Amino acid sequence: MGETLGESLQMEKEQNADDSVATVLVVDDNKQNLELLLAYLEDVDCRTVAAAGGGEAIDIIKKSPPDLILLDVMMPKMSGFEVCKRLKGDAKTAHIPIIMVTALNELGDIERAINCGTDDFLSKPVNKWELVTRVRTMLKLKHLTDKLERTLAYLSEVESQSQPRRAQ
Repeated sequence: MGETLGESLQMEKEQNADDSVATVLVVDDNKQNLELLLAYLEDVDCRTVAAAGGGEAIDIIKKSPPDLILLDVMMPKMSGFEVCKRLKGDAKTAHIPIIMVTALNELGDIERAINCGTDDFLSKPVNKWELVTRVRTMLKLKHLTDKLERTLAYLSEVESQSQPRRAQ
């Protein structure tokens, strides 16, 4: 029924080997901005996926959730604010960190981004080293959070299996 501690650790090791490279989804409707962000991310040990708009990003996320999203704010049809709010409002995607990338720098815009649930934001024009540093930090935080959640789930299962069963 339940796996042994050794089996569980082996499964986690195999899972970590498969998940060793994080995926970053970059969303921007401007082709030059998208290409620039993807080029900057070449200095980060990650797999990148590109989306040209909010709707495309949501479709990609439903099929294969990334470890981090770099999200442009000003896009036609669906703004980054709306995409962020939708993702953070859905239990299946709320845990994915989002860095909003924006040319907006008014205090009201920053407050709106925070209210939508963004985890961080960068102002355009994007500084390569700031982007790389923040992406690495967010990916490290995501990795540790995922590991903590797996550990807590494992401990919960061990605890439930160690409880004496009630006679019926």
